[in-house]
Amino acid sequence: MDSALQVADSVLAAMQAWRFDNRFVRELPGDPVTTHARRQVKGACYSRVDPTPCKAPRLLAWSPEVCRLLDLPDDPSLSQAFADVFAGKRLLPGMEPFAMCYGGHQFGTWAGQLGDGRAINLGEVVSAAGQRHTLQLKGAGPTPYSRTADGLAVLRSSLREFVCSEAMHHLGIPTTRALSLVLTGDQVVRDMFYDGRPQAEAGAIVGRVSPSFVRFGNFEILAARGEHENLRRLLAHAMGIAWTPDQPPSAAQCVDWFAGVCERTADLVVHWMRVGFVHGVMNTDNMSILGETIDFGPYGWLDHYDPEWTPNTTDAEGRRYCFGAQPQVALWNLVCLANALVPVAGSHRPLEEVLNGWSARFFERWRSMMAAKLGLDHFETGSDESLVDELLELLAAAETDYSIFFRHLARLDLRSARQASAEDRCDEILAPPRPVFGERGAGGEGRPRNEVRFAPELPTNPPGLWLSPTQILSPSLYSPVPLSPELAARWCAWFTRYVCRLERDRRDPATRQTAMDAVNPAYVFRNYLAQQAIDRATTGDTAFLFRLLNVLRHPYTDQPGCDEFAARRPDWARHRPGCSMLSCSS
Repeated sequence: MDSALQVADSVLAAMQAWRFDNRFVRELPGDPVTTHARRQVKGACYSRVDPTPCKAPRLLAWSPEVCRLLDLPDDPSLSQAFADVFAGKRLLPGMEPFAMCYGGHQFGTWAGQLGDGRAINLGEVVSAAGQRHTLQLKGAGPTPYSRTADGLAVLRSSLREFVCSEAMHHLGIPTTRALSLVLTGDQVVRDMFYDGRPQAEAGAIVGRVSPSFVRFGNFEILAARGEHENLRRLLAHAMGIAWTPDQPPSAAQCVDWFAGVCERTADLVVHWMRVGFVHGVMNTDNMSILGETIDFGPYGWLDHYDPEWTPNTTDAEGRRYCFGAQPQVALWNLVCLANALVPVAGSHRPLEEVLNGWSARFFERWRSMMAAKLGLDHFETGSDESLVDELLELLAAAETDYSIFFRHLARLDLRSARQASAEDRCDEILAPPRPVFGERGAGGEGRPRNEVRFAPELPTNPPGLWLSPTQILSPSLYSPVPLSPELAARWCAWFTRYVCRLERDRRDPATRQTAMDAVNPAYVFRNYLAQQAIDRATTGDTAFLFRLLNVLRHPYTDQPGCDEFAARRPDWARHRPGCSMLSCSS
């Protein structure tokens, strides 16, 4: 048999061997209506709905790691059956497709019923290792919850979701996973910025994987409608306990479960803040009870540090979901979930007690995270708070790249920093641009080229190379160089304090560098990289996409020949659509 056919047959055989145990549809009440007609669905947690068959499914990208989670071969690209299944064109025995009913608060306002408007769950697979994985298609057609939309998705938004899901996982951040990115062969019309200029784009579907896609909003809609028995049933399902009307989850069990959601949410947001990630649309229907990053829409990574930056055009005026507001919004969303659980908990009070301690727990973890980013053995209350506060103010004032600065800071040369006076370091940072001279002769005797570079020359940062403060700042700054005297003096003072603080820790520099490199990634999925991958994939060129995926698999390891993926945002991307601001349909 041809080897390609053997591979294709092995993929199909592995999928046919899946054991489905569809707890969600088995344990919870479903919608008796089985059409796709948009409607208010009451008395039910889901509606059964089949994906809409597409024209010509073609697998564009996949995650070998998620394939292994599902007991599949690492490379399913030769299997048309795989593409058909994860485009919704073919259902396997045991699949019971459905869309979930949920509500949510959007931008602080109760929006009523929302639901899976373009997501269809295929079923829950139990792997050979005993792990439960819900398989979901995003962009596979309309559901009863699609409202006025078509339930479809385009390559642009699907590629962003696929890559970001896997990038987040490799950063060590809890997230839903992405198995596949499939082109449908259909054209989908989208008005990306809602400006009355719709365009036809290539349709695509992401195959998503998670133990559960249940959100805060699943509970909110049941509480808002007074469907308290269904609320208790959903809670029992989320807790993994058997439901019986005579013995529903107790008030104490409800509060304990809620405390776990609060803990996981705090950890998640601390991780986001660590790597400079901005979710962009932290509505309660986009918050997972598992503490996973879910629903990758108008997200972004900080380029220059700005706590008020939001990548979402819809959020541009109010900045409710900007980078610095994410902890407060997470707490606000947890309050909404607590309100929905009151009928089970029996009172607001025990839930409030959990919430009252949330901010203190969050900021304790945030301080530990910042200490790790700075290479400190521990966080000293008081002195380290002012050290961090001043640093964040400087990062914003000097338009400093968040990722590059912390990555380079791990290589600070304590010996040279200690020996040089603060005044010397100020002179260094204030150094004017130095012209780069061309070769002499042929009329070019000593005349400068048009471009200028800043002194000292920017290092390539091989392992073991130690940097001065200026060598750390130079490749990190978007603001004009040289800095103003006032700003340069503040930077000098901060580095002086920082060196003294490191010396108190007495930590070996190599050990410190290793520890800092483990929490400060060299590579993050910046929006301009996403746009480059989209632009090329749209023309059929996937080489950049696959290179990017490979680099993002090892975000904390310096990879030779991959400097372009760790560079500052280029000037052309500062205001370009898709690179700076995005809409919820991006």
